[in-house]
Amino acid sequence: MSSRSYQVSVPVSKRNTNCIPETTSNDLKTFTGGAVLSFHNICYRVTVKSGFLLRRKTVEKEILKNINGIMKPGLNAILGPTGGGKSSLLDVLAARKDPHGLSGDVLINGAPRPADFKCNSGYVVQDDVVMGTLTVRENLQFSAALRLPTTMTNHEKNERINMVIQELGLDKVADSKVGTQFIRGVSGGERKRTSIAMELITDPSILFLDEPTTGLDSSTANAVLLLLKRMSKQGRTIIFSIHQPRYSIFKLFDSLTLLASGRLMFHGPAQEALGYFASTGYHCEPYNNPADFFLDVINGDSCAVVLNREDTDGEAKETEEPSKTDTPLIGKLTEFYANSSFFKETKAELEQLSGGQRKKKISVYKEITYATSFCHQLRWISRRSFKNLLGNPQASIAQIIVTIVLGLVIGAIFYDLKNDPAGIQNRAGVLFFLTTNQCFSSVSAVELLVVEKKLFIHEYISGYYRVSSYFFGKLLSDLLPMRMLPSIIFTSITYFLLDIFRAVGKSQNRCALALMASVLQHSSIWLCGFAA
Repeated sequence: MSSRSYQVSVPVSKRNTNCIPETTSNDLKTFTGGAVLSFHNICYRVTVKSGFLLRRKTVEKEILKNINGIMKPGLNAILGPTGGGKSSLLDVLAARKDPHGLSGDVLINGAPRPADFKCNSGYVVQDDVVMGTLTVRENLQFSAALRLPTTMTNHEKNERINMVIQELGLDKVADSKVGTQFIRGVSGGERKRTSIAMELITDPSILFLDEPTTGLDSSTANAVLLLLKRMSKQGRTIIFSIHQPRYSIFKLFDSLTLLASGRLMFHGPAQEALGYFASTGYHCEPYNNPADFFLDVINGDSCAVVLNREDTDGEAKETEEPSKTDTPLIGKLTEFYANSSFFKETKAELEQLSGGQRKKKISVYKEITYATSFCHQLRWISRRSFKNLLGNPQASIAQIIVTIVLGLVIGAIFYDLKNDPAGIQNRAGVLFFLTTNQCFSSVSAVELLVVEKKLFIHEYISGYYRVSSYFFGKLLSDLLPMRMLPSIIFTSITYFLLDIFRAVGKSQNRCALALMASVLQHSSIWLCGFAA
């Protein structure tokens, strides 16, 4: 491409020439009933450490640079190649990024985001994080119990749950288990809809989704986006990142944001994107998917992108590959957009929306105000943990069997101890072994932190519960079946097979000490896990 500048203003065509839904920029401006999210000069940098010990270096990496835009009620897609900053921008808009290294402003209807924005908005993560051993309805009941205010009665909460189930078409699988690696459950599309339903319980005006089509086949992905489109027509502002949608999905978009290397390539009505790129010299081939075409342009794939440019003498256009000596392609596309009418209109509307609000230094990263009390959260977390244990009892049964076998083996080895110096040494060895066994058997508690890590992080950030509620709830639900019962069984077997406790005369104290050792070790492992 030559270094000459191109005219990038694109007239809005009244006729749909690209078979994309008729939603013009004027149509987007008519959405005034829902929430309008605007972001101003968003920059995000992270510190990356490399090397070892004395050679350790700290490098600052720029993830997002000067990102501006407006998300209105409708389907707002963030598209771009892998590593382009889609998920980072989504997390920034949803107030889920560390404020360190983050600059810029995000406004809701021209005002700063409230402190509890993360709790009031919905966020569906890329990997569906729901409790697989529970049914769809039980998962929704957990979300409703912890996120809806306590002033609502149980009848009102159940009505809200039934309404969401009906809205998302989950009636047939409402009482079916979601499923795990070992338990057959609902399909991938139904699992994704369950994740969306968990966030719709609070009836948020803004819903964020991180690549909602990941792991779904094309038909199921299309069904999920049709569902989101229907929800957006009810006045919701739906913002989502997506990697490579097919054409039937792309034509559902109302607004399109193209990102590459953390820079903004385009932001505006989705159906006007092809015309914009045509004005810059990139023409989409017939029958080519627009989403694939945009990614090809950004990645500089000359096999799929035809670059047309005029000769300086006015001769016919010829097709050439971009010169390697030209300015980097992403920089050129960024400059094109900065000089376009789309950017100027967006900046003008951003100034109108902000209305001086950006000058107010109001911190939105305040402590979350929870909808329920500590005891209420503790009760529901314990209840869910017990249901999860009953729905997947294999680990508990295996641990009890191992405990019984180990107790019988120890009893057989040290059976009939004598009252002589050798017997005293054997008794000391047995006491040491029993104590260490009780301690190290609690190491299996780490598994819970690994298995439920993503679930805990998502629910905590979304304002389901406090960290203390989750800690004590899991401690109580895991303590009785997984720690106390095996300790009692193991101590009882060794008590009757060995004469050690009766010889000492402190059998009750010994049982209590063994149980306390197991409980303390279990608690310390959990504390270390949460601290990490």
